[in-house]
Amino acid sequence: MKNKLMIYLVAGSVLLGTGCKKFLDINDDPNNPPSVQESMMLGPVEVTTSTWVVGGYCGIISSYWMQQLSLNQSTPSVESYNVTPPDVENTWSWALYPHVFNNLNTMIDVARSRHNNRYVAIGKVLIAYNLAITTDLWGNIPFSKGFKVTTVKQTPYDKQEEIYATIDQTLDSALYYIAQPAGPAVPGTEDYIYGGKMDQWKKLVYMLKARYAMRLSKAPGHTPGEQADKALAALANGFSDNKDNAAVAYTGGGQAESPWYVNTQDAAGGVVMAQSFIDSLVSRKDPRLSVIAAKSKDSVYAGRRVGDAPAPDLESFSHVNEFYAGAAASLYLATYSEALFIKAEATFIKQGAAAAAPIYRSAIAQHMTMLGISPEAQQTYIASRPALTTANALEQIITEKYIANFLSPEVYNDWRRTGFPVLKPYKDEVVNSIPRRWPYPASEPLTNPQPDQKVTLNDRVWWDAN
Repeated sequence: MKNKLMIYLVAGSVLLGTGCKKFLDINDDPNNPPSVQESMMLGPVEVTTSTWVVGGYCGIISSYWMQQLSLNQSTPSVESYNVTPPDVENTWSWALYPHVFNNLNTMIDVARSRHNNRYVAIGKVLIAYNLAITTDLWGNIPFSKGFKVTTVKQTPYDKQEEIYATIDQTLDSALYYIAQPAGPAVPGTEDYIYGGKMDQWKKLVYMLKARYAMRLSKAPGHTPGEQADKALAALANGFSDNKDNAAVAYTGGGQAESPWYVNTQDAAGGVVMAQSFIDSLVSRKDPRLSVIAAKSKDSVYAGRRVGDAPAPDLESFSHVNEFYAGAAASLYLATYSEALFIKAEATFIKQGAAAAAPIYRSAIAQHMTMLGISPEAQQTYIASRPALTTANALEQIITEKYIANFLSPEVYNDWRRTGFPVLKPYKDEVVNSIPRRWPYPASEPLTNPQPDQKVTLNDRVWWDAN
């Protein structure tokens, strides 16, 4: 993460001119890819992933439903689970399918034809990353036949189990291409995540393999022990320091502001900290509180409770502080602390609470180090936490991971998989539980009707067996 993003690239504008076309209306001749430089494709896709996917609606809805942030609006709202097919349309039909998947497939085809193997490898990592986000939100999705426009008019959905197999195969393929000769063209400053440093991309591959292995810890046909073994084996080759964090840095200038700066500054109704999250940090005397949140106008930390009437003065609540929501804040895609929490959980499954405890403490410490918390404050906080036991270890690990993964969609995935942290859902006469998935976008039943689209917000995705 060495290269600062200077401007918001209009993702895809320099590529194929996809505009608002449906993603199946492009790439008519896969055997004759467009003559576009890979360096012109990579940056916009990384910007789309960071700004419009992780820092876009995926992260926003997760932060509301997981009660880290609150929207100062009357219910019903997206915070009170009122998410409809039109709400998710842009994420699917603008960001993910045309500007991420299609453009990455094109970049990979071009790079492979020119033997530019580093671009192939990075493209595959980004496909796997975004594919996991897509299937985790919607379950079954179009992919394996989603780009065969000359032979498929309506696109059947792949089952989520098949998608996860594809993710793992895609990451393995990325490792293969990383090991090959670089080729005549190599990525540099247009790679906003690692600046073309393939040793760090390789570590990210292994970190993601561990993340997705634990995602399936309770999936049908899988066991926690089996998935823990896979995660631990991957982590041995993964992140080893906060310097390995996968992030996109923003300069904060005009049209180069961090997405969470935009989200919290411009959202209709005002975005503030949620009450349960603030209260949990206050009660634990967590030294990260002042870095994560700013005090209200009354010089206290105060969050908003979902369902309350809109407050006339947003300054009566705490807001997200500069580290995560400053104009020049970085957007984190994966971190060393997350890797350590994965390792702590996997170690607990295989060896018990005592073996997991030092890894768990290190995970907390590494997140605090990332936030600039002093070693003394780190030690005081970690010493105050309950000792891990067989009965409490999973809850303690995932609850601390919930703090370290602030604003990440991974929080929602962990909650569905483990039930932690324990959250009190908003309830009214219509809705009384946190949704388990997103609705399919409005365009899909109209242009690509499939039986998968009959699911409701309360239907679980395949791996969600908690």
